[in-house]
Amino acid sequence: MAGGDDAVAAKIPAGSKPAGAGDAPPRARFLRQFELVERMREYDPSLDESLVNRAYVYATVKHGSQKRHSGDPYFAHPIQVAGILTEYKLDAATIVAGLLHDTIEDTDATREEIEGSFGEQIADLVEGVTKLSKLEIQSEENKQAQNLQKFILALSKDVRVLIVKLADRLHNMRTLVHIPNPTKRRRIATETLEIYAPLARRIGMEKMARELENLSFHEAYPEAEAAINARLEQLRVEKGANVAIIIQTIMEVFEFAGIDARVYGREKQAYSIWRKLQRKSVEFSDLADVYAFRVIVSDANDCYRALGLVHQTWRCVPDKVEDYISNPKPNGYRSIHTIVIGPGNVRVEIQIRTDDMDQIAENGVAAHWRYKNESYGFDEETAASVGLDAREATRSLLEIAEHGGDASEFLEHAKLEMYQDHVFAFTPKGALIPLPQGATPLDFAYAVHSGIGDRMTGAKINGVERPLRTSLRNGDVVEVIIGDKVAPVPGFEALTKTGRAKSAQRRLERQAKRDEFMRLGRDLVAHALHRYGHELADTALQKAAERLGKEDEEELFIAVGEGTLKANAVAVAAFPGLEEKVRKDSGRKPMEAEKAKLYVKGSELTPGVALHFAECCSPIPGDRIIGVQIPGKGVVIHTIDCEQLAALEDDKDVTWVDLAWTPAALNRALATSRVLVTVENKRGVLADLCRTIAENEGDIINLRLAKRTADFFDMQFDIEVADAKHLTNILAALRAIRAVKEAERVKG
Repeated sequence: MAGGDDAVAAKIPAGSKPAGAGDAPPRARFLRQFELVERMREYDPSLDESLVNRAYVYATVKHGSQKRHSGDPYFAHPIQVAGILTEYKLDAATIVAGLLHDTIEDTDATREEIEGSFGEQIADLVEGVTKLSKLEIQSEENKQAQNLQKFILALSKDVRVLIVKLADRLHNMRTLVHIPNPTKRRRIATETLEIYAPLARRIGMEKMARELENLSFHEAYPEAEAAINARLEQLRVEKGANVAIIIQTIMEVFEFAGIDARVYGREKQAYSIWRKLQRKSVEFSDLADVYAFRVIVSDANDCYRALGLVHQTWRCVPDKVEDYISNPKPNGYRSIHTIVIGPGNVRVEIQIRTDDMDQIAENGVAAHWRYKNESYGFDEETAASVGLDAREATRSLLEIAEHGGDASEFLEHAKLEMYQDHVFAFTPKGALIPLPQGATPLDFAYAVHSGIGDRMTGAKINGVERPLRTSLRNGDVVEVIIGDKVAPVPGFEALTKTGRAKSAQRRLERQAKRDEFMRLGRDLVAHALHRYGHELADTALQKAAERLGKEDEEELFIAVGEGTLKANAVAVAAFPGLEEKVRKDSGRKPMEAEKAKLYVKGSELTPGVALHFAECCSPIPGDRIIGVQIPGKGVVIHTIDCEQLAALEDDKDVTWVDLAWTPAALNRALATSRVLVTVENKRGVLADLCRTIAENEGDIINLRLAKRTADFFDMQFDIEVADAKHLTNILAALRAIRAVKEAERVKG
């Protein structure tokens, strides 16, 4: 849990719809100008009232006669957003940004005009929110991913941009019922559940996250909400007496021990129950914290005293005590959680914290704005003292965004980061590293620093070297073993849990493949040039790259390594005089499948019948071949040992035709054959393979990595050869390479 769910005073009320759910709410009276100022003056004695008043008037004038779906004047929306921000006691710049957040997007206001009237800081905040609004998510997953990626990147500048956007989304969710299109309502609700509520929780704004989830769940999954609420109502009837007994008992025990405490009963919200049922695949009856209790005490010492009293009163569930006071969460959340067996054999969760901890648990980063040194703003020193760094709270997501890569891949990783439960591991020096449940040493390395993860070769857990697939447990001390080279870890997909690690490893894998293709291409070009009397070191290839449509030598080598460009073509582009010599050396042209009659002959062939090469065995000149004539389909050319022929032996509709290769096929044609090579997984072996193929006058048309493990990998080559004998020679040369375990022709 991220720090509590629906907290209510001692009695848990009968089931009711969440705020904003159900029938359209009556239009609320929006905050008047003086009311907004009064709210702010209550917590900010240094308030510049003139600034707020000017912003209020500016927003109402700019939005003018614009209307919302509800029929309310549009300016009521930014005013209510500003009102939400005052509930979190945010500074004047943030409140003013809330008032102005839609002016650039929806009116004729400009950034320059806002900066001139309200200053650069407020203009930056308004512009940041505007950029996010312009990227509002569409229904397609890729658009959603791109929006989230830009959203997270925006946080690197000022977390207040996110807070204003969250307040904007909260007011929109409160008034969602006025949007007439049900598909659009559901899309907005789903988007809120997947992106905005987790981001609110990420920076500790639990109260806002809960309301966003309640409103969204009601719209996106009404049947699930109704089913869970019905089950909760049944539990209230069955367990209501036990709730009252627990509260009374706790109060009596604490009073006897001289601990001043307040106790709240808490019923888990429907969305939290639904998410846990889905994530953990458990039955409703197995949930331990449908009912829970929050105990508020005076100081941290009383938190631990209270924990001892609770455990003396009821039996605790082993391994279910979580101490977030000594190990705060990255968003600053602190509390003690325990699960005990209460009256009636009911498992209940009890959270113990102080008032200050409770404020941070509910409001997160927003709890750290305060009046200090005659000004009002974010108190970095106090926030740091409880373990909160506003940028650190979103750092892992920022790293993923900064690594680039496919946008939908980013969304997958970001969701992993935001939704997982945590375990806590330590560096050898005692630094605490929070990680998702099931995280591995590779995840740990990237959580410490991306440079460490990039060079990781192994790990010691609690002083013992362990496999990288090991899942970390609470309290593990992890020592990362690093090497000199930056390289992806083989099989990293199965060895990582966090989006940060997966994203970084995929980046390394892309770079490693690029480097491998560049080395390979360089070797092939060097070999081609040497063959025609030139050396790579003495050849200027920039002009050749431009002639072939490549940006530079590096891109040229990569294209040759990937097989999209032939090394001979580079030699000709560098030395145009070689073109005739290269053409004479090749002396052959690739076979064209649609002109099979040029390459195959047979005395029993019916004049005019169509000929086709079989894909199952891919015949090449020199293979023994036979034709299979099927009425209406022409003659299909197979190798004599093709496995598909056995199935046709008893087919009475099939006519067998003796075939042979023509002189044109045997003397003037090139055929493409596929070769699968299994080699040791070590540096430079791919270049050895390609050099060997080139030295034996084979031309690589395409290649791809078919399979890779820690020890071996399979490479698949499509090679142009003169005939079957030529292919046999190439295979023999490949098998002679020490690192090659197998080299076989692939038919089909």
